[in-house]
Amino acid sequence: MSPQAFWQSDERLNGHTGWFREVACPGVDRFETLMSSPDGQEAVARLAEAVSGEILEHAYWGGMRDRLPASQTDALAGSHPLRPTQPRPGERVIIEGHHNIALIRSGQNWEHTVGAERERYLGEVEPVLREGMAFLASSDGVGAGCLSNRYLRVLDDNFAPIARSYGLSWWQSLAHMEAWAEKHPTHLKIFGAFMGMLQAIASPPSLRLYHEVSVLQAGDAQFEYINCHASTGLLRLAT
Repeated sequence: MSPQAFWQSDERLNGHTGWFREVACPGVDRFETLMSSPDGQEAVARLAEAVSGEILEHAYWGGMRDRLPASQTDALAGSHPLRPTQPRPGERVIIEGHHNIALIRSGQNWEHTVGAERERYLGEVEPVLREGMAFLASSDGVGAGCLSNRYLRVLDDNFAPIARSYGLSWWQSLAHMEAWAEKHPTHLKIFGAFMGMLQAIASPPSLRLYHEVSVLQAGDAQFEYINCHASTGLLRLAT
């Protein structure tokens, strides 16, 4: 059976298993990726033949927007998300992403950290990062403009967790994402803990950070949920 035939089969509507896919196809002018060191390529960056050196559009609120080519001629203003009806078991729900819906994948790799840096990251930074991710995944996160959030641990080929994680968040608009990053207590707490770690260690950090940001046009994102519970992904917006 082909993957598409498997996905379209009515068998997916039965049983106690839910299936979902969330597909984003941004144009190159609506996508940017940033990493904390040249040897920290992740995801799409691994396809690049080379990466730039340090850039000026970094380390200030608003840098993310400035790194998106489309922002030079477009305000990337968001619109209201489409709200699905409350899903029922055995139902297939398809949601089209609204114009300028924003997506961020933001990751951490602490495989090479040792000593005080690892202790500070795992003991002080990661716990408040987890708190911030939990806030975005809650109903309060919707109020901040976060439509869906997942905080994920990367697994190896044997499904054992490794020293990497990332958050995957859909936002009503880039402006909502920026406002949370710049002003919300949950993100300021993460930022403060990270800066405290940097001040405490004597050498350049071994922690590797990266993110990917997309702002998608209408029709460039689609969400499909099959036999899923009402809190899955964008289904939590259901009325």
